This record gives sequence, structure tokens and C-alpha cells, in this order.
Amino acid sequence: MKNLKYIVGLSVVLAGLIILVACEERLDKDPLGDTEVVFFTTQDAFDRGVQGIYAKLTDWYWFNANNPIHECWLLPGDDLTSRGDYPHETFAALSPAHGRQSTFYQVSYHLINRANVMLQKIAEEDGVYLDVGMKDIHKGEALFLRALAFYRLWSFFGTSPVVTERIMGLGEETKQPGSSGTEMLDQAIADLTEAAELLPAKGTWEDKFIGRATKDAANGLLGKCLVTRACYGGGNADYGAAITAFNKISSNTALAPHFLDNFDALNENNVESLFEFQASNAPNFENIWLGNDFNQQIGAMGAYWGFFYDSWTWWTHTPFVPTQKLMDAFEAGDPRAGHTFRSNGGDNFNGWEFAKYTWRNLEGDVSSSLNNPRILRYADVMLLQAEAELWAGSAANALDLVNQVRKRARESVPDTIPVSAFPADLASVTMEDIMHERFVELAGEEGQRFLDLKRWHNAGYINLGNWTKEDWGPSLREDFTFSKWFSDTEGKMLYPIPLAEIDLNPNVSQNKGY
Repeated sequence: MKNLKYIVGLSVVLAGLIILVACEERLDKDPLGDTEVVFFTTQDAFDRGVQGIYAKLTDWYWFNANNPIHECWLLPGDDLTSRGDYPHETFAALSPAHGRQSTFYQVSYHLINRANVMLQKIAEEDGVYLDVGMKDIHKGEALFLRALAFYRLWSFFGTSPVVTERIMGLGEETKQPGSSGTEMLDQAIADLTEAAELLPAKGTWEDKFIGRATKDAANGLLGKCLVTRACYGGGNADYGAAITAFNKISSNTALAPHFLDNFDALNENNVESLFEFQASNAPNFENIWLGNDFNQQIGAMGAYWGFFYDSWTWWTHTPFVPTQKLMDAFEAGDPRAGHTFRSNGGDNFNGWEFAKYTWRNLEGDVSSSLNNPRILRYADVMLLQAEAELWAGSAANALDLVNQVRKRARESVPDTIPVSAFPADLASVTMEDIMHERFVELAGEEGQRFLDLKRWHNAGYINLGNWTKEDWGPSLREDFTFSKWFSDTEGKMLYPIPLAEIDLNPNVSQNKGY
């Protein structure tokens, strides 16, 4: 899918907008551009519209004019830290007016709106599709991508509106009520359940479409959402449903031979990948200061990893570095340690550099990377299934899953080096073992650690209320405090709803503590 240019028709971006020009007494001039009626007349147009949903993923991962929003999901955990002025590192400094956080919220709803537009157009379609199967696939893709946005919004904002219909105007329909409890997560689960039935099997897309959603991706994300909801009151029923979803993942998905394969720019969309953002580069010139909706030949199409190395200092920012807690967590001889962090050759910051995605990076234009962010991979799914199996009383299944991940880690060495003795197979498995394995396997990826800590706290496996600054890494920030984020009564931590949303929508309430 690297050669797939994300294209969205003008009628999708400016849906319903018709420009009329009065000349003399005539008001029946043709529109200056395609209208929806004209645009959605071929199967290819529907495919371009769906690709437009994928295109919005760029806004999560690009350089964003020197304001990338990755801090929103990478810094809150105990795996990464920074001395920079990042409010998601200090917890207490969070504000409803924070720009990057507001961008995270806004572009997530842009993605949802694009999905809703396409779901409406697909439902209204009558006789345009030459291939009925492709119509189902397009619907499945829209549902999958909407569910991904719902999952992320719920995970960080919690009470955001659950918007499942296209918003056409600027009236009361824009003032959707905020959600409560797991309503948004429930919708993601419903979307993924349907998507898993509609999407194609992994390995059946044409090469030019590699990277688009599949049944395996939908079932993997569905299981992840179910395990998450299990920790927020779903219990045995959700753990059982998660196991069912995970077991539907096909044999086309497996652990990659080498741990580093998952972060290698030359080994993307591999056997372990369930879903990735397809970072690419315009063939001639890419303006990293413009979003990808300006023009496919100009706007940004790549990802950004500069906050892990010196590229970030070039922009006068401080990098995200591994915490001492993370570096100490690896067992002696675990090859994953050397692929997760490395010395930066000096005493800058804490003397270490986070290495995932930068060991084998592939630069595009300035501050643009072609290395795909791996949004969902099989090791994550296997460890989530191990958690569900353990809860369901199937300790043997849980042990086997954990040991498969540990075995792959042990074999992640060059052929010239003897296989490491660590991490050796466990003889038995506990929840603490699974939590440890998720820490060292998934550190610094997609906010995994922070979201794990939140749900484990809510489920009673850990008590974040007792954590000190040292427990959080420790953070390199002297002003670190956790009090703003923690609630004994709710047992969860949420970002503030952006100020613009609160000002414009009286039906949304601010999260507690802001």
C-alpha cells in the first residue's frame, strides 16, 4: 500500500457544498466542481472515498508543522520520559486549552466523520458497484477505521460523543451529547463485530492494496477492546468473547522471526502486522508543513519519529527517552533490550535513546519518515489473549502464549550469535508475568503502557493511587505529580475535553478535575 496515494474526492471533503454563481438572471449555472451526485457514480469513486478515511490517519502520525501529537499517548506511562515542557509528562499541567491534545481530539472526529460519510453513501448506493463483495468490504473498512478512532477517543477522553451518523449542517445536530461509562467502547466493539464479517481475509488484497484492514485486523482490535472493557466491568463475559475473537485470527498472522522486524522500515506489513499506518512520500516534493488534504503531491504523507533522536533537538525540543524503570525491567540477556534502547554516546538527558523505529529508519523529506507506525501487532494480541485465558481459568493456554512471545525474543539475535538463554520459558504464569511481558515487549508503542496501567488499576490488579514519582519511571521532570489525573472514586484517568468543544457544545460536560 506504499504506492497507494490516499485520495479523497472534493465532494467528500466538502460534502454537500454547491457553489452557485449568479450571472444576469440565471441561477442554474453548473457547479464549479464535482458534487456528490456526480462523484459517487462509479465503484472507483467509492474506493477513493474509503481511501480518504485512511488518509486521515496521517494527522495522528505526521510532523504536524513541528507539533506532532504523539506525546498524548507516548509520555503518560512509565516507559518513556522527557525533560521537555510536555504536559502529558507532568500530569498536573494538563489543560483543556492544550493545542496538541485538542488536535488529537479534533482529527479523531475528522476520521469518524469521513467514515460516517462513506457509510451513508454506501447505504444509499443503488447499482453502482460492479462487485457486490467490494461494497461489503468498503463498509467493513469504514466501520473498522471508525472503531479505531472510537477506541482511542474513549481510552483518553472517555466521555466524548458517540457520533454514528453523518452531520450535515451547523445546527443542533452538531451538539451531540457526551457519552458515559463504556458507551463509546461499546460502539467500537459493535463496529468491529460487524467489520470482521465484512472484511477480506488477510493475504487476499492485491499487492497495491496491502495495508488495508482485514478480518484478522478486525478480530485483533475487537479482542483488544473486549479485554479492555472486561477491566471496566465486563468481566468473564468479555474475556470469553475476546478469546473467541482472538481464535478467529488466521494462520496468515504469526510472530515475525525477529523482534526488530516489527520496527524495520524495510520489513513492513509482515506476518506479525495486523494494521499499520502506511507512511509514504510524495514522488517529487513533500511539504512537511502542510497536512495531506492540501494536495496529494504536496501535503505530508509520512510519519515522524524525530522525538526519539537528534532530529527533535534540531527543532529545539527535547527527545522522549527510556525510563530507568524500563531499562531495568529486561532480564539479563534479553535481546529485546538492545533493540528497545541504546546509549546516545554521551550524557545528554539520561544518556540513553529509545531505539524502536530508529534502528532501521527510512527518511523521506526533512522530518518525514517512511517507517510505518505499527498500530496493532500479533504479540500484543497474544499477550491480551493470555490475560483473558488466565482470567477464564485456562492457565495452560496463557502460559503457552506468553512463552511463544518469550521464545521469539530469545531468538531475536543475528545468526552469528548463539541464541540467548533469556528469557527462558516460564514454568507457570501469573498476571504479574503477563504484565511484565507486556511492559518489555510493547514499551513505547501506541500508548500501550499507559492504557494497560489504567485498565489494570481499574480491574484491581494494581493501585496507581499508591504510586510515587519513582514508580513512574522515574520521570525526569522535577515538577512531576500524579494527583491531577487520579480519582479514587472513578478509578480512571482521562484527558480534559478540549475547550473549543465545551464552548461550542453545551451537551458535553468537562471531565472531572478540570
